Amino acid sequence: MASPKGSRQRGIALHLVLIAGLLLSVFPFYWAVIMSTHSSTEIFSYPPKLLPGSHFAENVRNLFDNIDFFGSMANSLLVAGSVTVLVLFFDSLAAFVFAKFEFPGRRTLFALMMAIFMVPAQMAAIPQFVIMANIGWIGSMTALIVPAAANAFGIFWMRQYMKGAIHNELLDASRIDGAGFLRQYWHVALPVVRPGLAFLGIFTFMGQWNDYAWPLIALTNPDNVTLQVALSQLNGTHGTTDYGMVMTGALLALVPLLIVFAVGARQIIADLGKGAIR
Repeated sequence: MASPKGSRQRGIALHLVLIAGLLLSVFPFYWAVIMSTHSSTEIFSYPPKLLPGSHFAENVRNLFDNIDFFGSMANSLLVAGSVTVLVLFFDSLAAFVFAKFEFPGRRTLFALMMAIFMVPAQMAAIPQFVIMANIGWIGSMTALIVPAAANAFGIFWMRQYMKGAIHNELLDASRIDGAGFLRQYWHVALPVVRPGLAFLGIFTFMGQWNDYAWPLIALTNPDNVTLQVALSQLNGTHGTTDYGMVMTGALLALVPLLIVFAVGARQIIADLGKGAIR
């Protein structure tokens, strides 16, 4: 039997390791904040400055003078928010069918979907661009929203979650009460899988918010560029990039992600806590 002293020492060692991991995880964010308050000259000075500087307001003014920051952020919010809502609906609906209903060709369709999931997104860029051009969507937000309205990962994730979270007895009871497919989906399935939906929502929003390659290709209209494309325009040529301004833009671009993550994580923790109480 382990002695109380040995258990205490192991507990202290574990807490020290966790604290070290926390510091390593937080330091990049702290460093981004520090760089956003300094000029480019101060950023590259040696030894590096680890305390906040006095150039944050100047960097913010330069940022707003060089790009339409809030307009680009509104475009990103529109795209990321629309795609997230559509993905949560279509992926959860398809996953519910795959997880809880038998129909001819179910396994074949699911295997085909998983095969598509393995194909890198870059391979579909050219065919997708040709399709969007033929439809006439190139240059508009529709070219970003509609192709991303459903994805194989979300269907796979929600299917695996629903298989374990939704008991067949619940569906049988709802059928006895006269509930059709949509009522089973809306009133039985969705309330049970809210933690899975919260994770998928966070994952989807972050992916769309940080997407750079496809918006750069599809958005030919300068007024419709997303925030990541607009931030890339801050990179100067011949070594003239103002890195303080760039880091300020990157830091401000993190704010919506932190808000979404906080709201989604709170939903996950709350629902898991309710499940534990039950």
